[in-house]
Amino acid sequence: MLPLGLLLLLVCCGAARGNLSRDESQPTTSDETVVTGGTVVLKCQVEDPDDSSLQWSNPAQQTLYFGEKRALRDNRIQLEKSTPNELTISISDVVLSDEGEYTCSLFTMPVRTAKALVTVLGVPQKPQIFGHEQPIDEEKLARLTCRSSGSKPAAQLRWRKGNKELKDEGTEVVEDPNGKTFTVSSRVEFRVTKEDNEAEVTCTVDHESLQNAERSTTQKLQVHYKPTAKIEPHPQYPREGEKLQLQCDGQGNPIPQEFLWEKEGSDAPLQLSSDSVLIFPFLNKSDSGTYVCTATSSMGSVVAKYNLDVSDLPQLPTPHVHSTPGPSQPISHASMATASSFTPAPIQDASPVPSTSSTYHAVIGGVVAVIVFLLLSLLIVLGHYLIRHKGMCIRHGETVTSRQRPKAAEART
Repeated sequence: MLPLGLLLLLVCCGAARGNLSRDESQPTTSDETVVTGGTVVLKCQVEDPDDSSLQWSNPAQQTLYFGEKRALRDNRIQLEKSTPNELTISISDVVLSDEGEYTCSLFTMPVRTAKALVTVLGVPQKPQIFGHEQPIDEEKLARLTCRSSGSKPAAQLRWRKGNKELKDEGTEVVEDPNGKTFTVSSRVEFRVTKEDNEAEVTCTVDHESLQNAERSTTQKLQVHYKPTAKIEPHPQYPREGEKLQLQCDGQGNPIPQEFLWEKEGSDAPLQLSSDSVLIFPFLNKSDSGTYVCTATSSMGSVVAKYNLDVSDLPQLPTPHVHSTPGPSQPISHASMATASSFTPAPIQDASPVPSTSSTYHAVIGGVVAVIVFLLLSLLIVLGHYLIRHKGMCIRHGETVTSRQRPKAAEART
């Protein structure tokens, strides 16, 4: 009779051998995750098939493949490998309805099965931004909404303005009509300034189905702000008698479309139109004064001022020989300002470098001087010649007279 301890050892070894036998005949599978439109591969393996065949069936318990034999007419489902120890199939162009538990069966006595859970991820659509369609006035609140549909599970949305992250005011998740995917909405609010005009606001959707690829939408903000204006003279240093144009350069969003020109001290306005240029065809001293441009847009008005002072420069002293005289011409002194203050612009100094006109005059003067010099020299030579010629004539007359006197005396005798 066997000892009790040895008997227990034999029983345990027999049980272990039975468990090992069952494990070798147990099929094994793995859960899979796939995105919609992708391909999933289902692999079923067994160590000891016990002369039985493997079979794959879908969540609806429809047989897909029994060994090498196709059981369901679906061209998306293909056989990848079939051996006594392995049955591998693939499903392409996966849709949301393909999600569920797939069963691998080994037809032994009893039948052994293994489950494989297929999870189908819904890819979120490109997000859309709403609320930017109309311009926003400066210092007002911008209220923007970002929305993305078709995600499974629900996606995450985040905001950015330029390179700065924006914190959202709340997120809403709504189930789509198909009952499988979700629509996610996110809202942001922030106060806009003039600098936010043309700023880029970006909404990005994050989801595991994107596999670290970014999917985002960017929109530019349109911000309306008050106009600014400054007056620019053309030419910058106008001279008396020249043409002068004053350009009222108005900036803003929207750009000013109405310009009112006035002269301080004058009752009637000079010009009111969409033309920002005030023209002086022939500048003279009576045009001196302060000119005011009022630029107006839908966001308000702004005033710019320009001080015009037309005066003569003092006569320059006569230059020394071999020096080049500078022209003595009247110039205008101008200064510009916006609103109620302005800073005088530098006065143009008289330059000893001749202009083209003064050089031309100098050349003409030199030519005239040479001609006068030649005429004077000619007159002097001619006068000297006439004086000498007259003296010779007088001496010749005296000689003739002296010769004629004896002949006259002889005739009288």
